[in-house]
Amino acid sequence: MDSIIEVNNVSKTYKTGFQALQPIDLSIKRGEIFALLGPNGAGKTTLISIICGIVNASGGTITADGLDIQRHYRQARQRIGLVPQELAVNIFESVWNTVKFSRGLFGCAPDDAYLEQLLKNLSLWDKKDSTIMALSGGMKRRVLIAKALAHQPRILFLDEPTAGVDVELRRDMWAMIRRLRDEGVTIILTTHYIEEAEDMADRIGVINKGQLMLVEEKHRLMRDLGRKSLTVHLTQPLAVLPSPIDSETVELAADGLSLSYQYNTAATDTGVAELLQTLAQSGIDYSDVSTKQSSLEEIFVSLVEEKA
Repeated sequence: MDSIIEVNNVSKTYKTGFQALQPIDLSIKRGEIFALLGPNGAGKTTLISIICGIVNASGGTITADGLDIQRHYRQARQRIGLVPQELAVNIFESVWNTVKFSRGLFGCAPDDAYLEQLLKNLSLWDKKDSTIMALSGGMKRRVLIAKALAHQPRILFLDEPTAGVDVELRRDMWAMIRRLRDEGVTIILTTHYIEEAEDMADRIGVINKGQLMLVEEKHRLMRDLGRKSLTVHLTQPLAVLPSPIDSETVELAADGLSLSYQYNTAATDTGVAELLQTLAQSGIDYSDVSTKQSSLEEIFVSLVEEKA
């Protein structure tokens, strides 16, 4: 799969001397959903703003669909749609005029049929004549999405798109994003809802303190950096762990009816077989064994803490 965005050695240092981004190299594949995760102030919005041409980089180059974002700004920007965190529309304008103006702003020929379908997909058609000011917070967020898609971009940036919105909108939005991806649109999103990235993304990037810590396919990230928790359910309660079992790696539940053991899924020897063998040799019977994979959120938190 070829790349649609290339970020090469891009950095950002403000006049105050604050370095918002350390030199970053990043390649976004055409047609993928890429999730950029990081705590507040990590540099997510700065990086997106630079790629979209809103903020100037201190160094490095960026191409969008083969076009240099600085030398061919207008042509490159036509290929990009951006849904920002904050409301960025004329609140006294109608929904219809807002999306129609946005389409014309990028030099696209009028296409009322496309805009009508877009508003219907976002459950905005019955609000097309309403002013932005009269809409609820969730409806305003839908207008931002419609505005970003009005010129039919091939790249869509979603900066914290579901922050503070209702469950219904979140569900509708992700259904729409899946449709767009199926149509060949490349999606780049930042989110605090890590479970959404885990559910939606093809690849994950983790950024912290302006440094891109890693970029990896989601499933490989879960496999390589994830940990599993093994729980052994005992038939009879134990007061203490028998001496052959290492109390630093195996924890006995307060009621004495289960043992828990953390292990690395990528390790050659996980220690699971040895633990179960030790239990058998110690005459400890168990009724069931269950495992739980670390979530993406747990992996993310551990990565950030490790680099802190």
